[in-house]
Amino acid sequence: MKVDAGADYLFANQRNRQPAPADSQAFAAMLSQRPAETRDGASGQVESSRPDFTSMTRQELFDWMNGQIRSGDMSLDEGSAFMGMTVKISAATGQPVDMATDTDRIDFTEKARQGLAFFQSSFDFAAAERLQDALDRMQRT
Repeated sequence: MKVDAGADYLFANQRNRQPAPADSQAFAAMLSQRPAETRDGASGQVESSRPDFTSMTRQELFDWMNGQIRSGDMSLDEGSAFMGMTVKISAATGQPVDMATDTDRIDFTEKARQGLAFFQSSFDFAAAERLQDALDRMQRT
């Protein structure tokens, strides 16, 4: 059985192909360049663009992970261990805590080590391997 998405292959080569204007090429070049460090506007201090996994909010970890996935530096499967670390359930309500309003700073490297020990003791070696890969990535970054 053949399923066709409706594309007309006979006319595929007859599209209007114009080169991108110079402005969009310059914009694309700017996006591809990542600064190694930035200056803090308030103090003028140089801040490293390197994330500090020992003191991050869940939102900061989520944003970093999302950026890694969008840039192609991390696959969705590799991001699953980081996604799991961003989940927080309220003990009082049993409901998820919104990460946008949660300002608690967490040592995600320690959290990954604790999760790794738990999964190894539970003989869940697949989950342990995902967490070990996440921990390795945090230490490399």
